[in-house]
Amino acid sequence: MTDAFHATDEFAARFDSLLAWRRDVRRFKRDPLEPGLLEELIDRACLAPSVGNAQPWRFVSVETSEHRKAVAASFEAENAEAAKLYEDEQARLYSKLKLAGLKEAPVHLAVFSETETCLGNGLGRQTMPETLVYSTVCAIHTLWLAARTRGVGVGWVSILDPKVITRTLKVPDNWQLIGYLCLGYPIENHDDPELVRHGWQDRIDRSKVFFRR
Repeated sequence: MTDAFHATDEFAARFDSLLAWRRDVRRFKRDPLEPGLLEELIDRACLAPSVGNAQPWRFVSVETSEHRKAVAASFEAENAEAAKLYEDEQARLYSKLKLAGLKEAPVHLAVFSETETCLGNGLGRQTMPETLVYSTVCAIHTLWLAARTRGVGVGWVSILDPKVITRTLKVPDNWQLIGYLCLGYPIENHDDPELVRHGWQDRIDRSKVFFRR
């Protein structure tokens, strides 16, 4: 048994800094991660909470040029379609946004959730089966924070066709794509989100998201 954890004021302040510094990174150096670091980050991700201890997360390191080209092609196609949704000033802003670091990032990580896992014996998800997916999202966020403590940036690429990615990577039919992540050492670090910095969307304050009943 380990000793009970006691957070100090200093730890809390540094954790707050980590949350502010996490950021969705899209500008990467091409330097590879240190040997064993990716595996270390996966181990940390697996410390995330999961419904019924089902641990539904599945991580696929996308390494071949063939697979990466297929992912990049999906991004280009979906990004072109998404751009059509915007007009005038939003269209101009959209065209200037860098929405992925697929070409530069040394590590591509596809994260899936196994939707029919027997692990956990169904505990806690009879009325809300989507909690399996939520559990995988928790693992992604845990990996994200762990990566940043080690100077590694993470970018979540969502402008993709999940069917293309699933077919390309030849994963089981009951694996649902949750996130496609780019990992690498960032060229620059910012406390403010890129979308705020480029005028796309400001942060909203607590009064807009916190309610009492």
